[in-house]
Amino acid sequence: MSLIQYSVIYGKENISYKLIYTRRKTLQIAVYPDKTITVRAPVGTTLAEVEQRVLKRAAWIKKQIDYFEQFEPRTPPRRYVGGETHLYLGRSYRLKICPCDIDQVKLIHGYFHVCIKGEITEVRVKELLDRWYAEKAADRFEESFERCWINFEKTGVKKPRLKIKMMKKRWGSLSPKGVMTLNTDLIRAPRECIDYVVTHELCHLKHHNHGPNFYRQLDKVMPDWKKRKAKLEMALI
Repeated sequence: MSLIQYSVIYGKENISYKLIYTRRKTLQIAVYPDKTITVRAPVGTTLAEVEQRVLKRAAWIKKQIDYFEQFEPRTPPRRYVGGETHLYLGRSYRLKICPCDIDQVKLIHGYFHVCIKGEITEVRVKELLDRWYAEKAADRFEESFERCWINFEKTGVKKPRLKIKMMKKRWGSLSPKGVMTLNTDLIRAPRECIDYVVTHELCHLKHHNHGPNFYRQLDKVMPDWKKRKAKLEMALI
């Protein structure tokens, strides 16, 4: 797989995008919340064909960018200090940081109680909170996966294996080998949004692109998926 940066002129605007050649059969254009654009094209697709598709979709791309811009200014970088708010399952909780005999994080009465053995630093607070998030993600994502799988278990598709890790650009993905990967950061979103991401990826078991058949299945198993998607984008932008 190769990745190259390109751009096209649309009116008075420059649309810059990353081009990734993969073994997929169709060309896909994605616009992310940070307003970066990625084009995934089948190996062998000419640059002229890619540019033509990007220009054809330019109005849609601009609409997506405008949508994400409405949420700016974005949440400032986390400093991991007392009083700062952090999300868990869609709700905000403030940090309470204190010295302790053991390192631990507890969620009590609307606060993250971060107890640290030894020197209290931003790095240590982040490490402990990230570890807590990862532990919770393992449990909550498994629950979501089993809850959503009920709608697919009789469709003849093989149940994928669940994997959890930090990802920069995606909330979830499904590999050709049947591995569903969920972004650890998704644990900050409401449960119904986690279910949306899981269901979205499960629909790819039968439909590997975002064509009409994919969305027909998604509409069938989760009629309110658009509301859940919008809620996810607004919660974690």
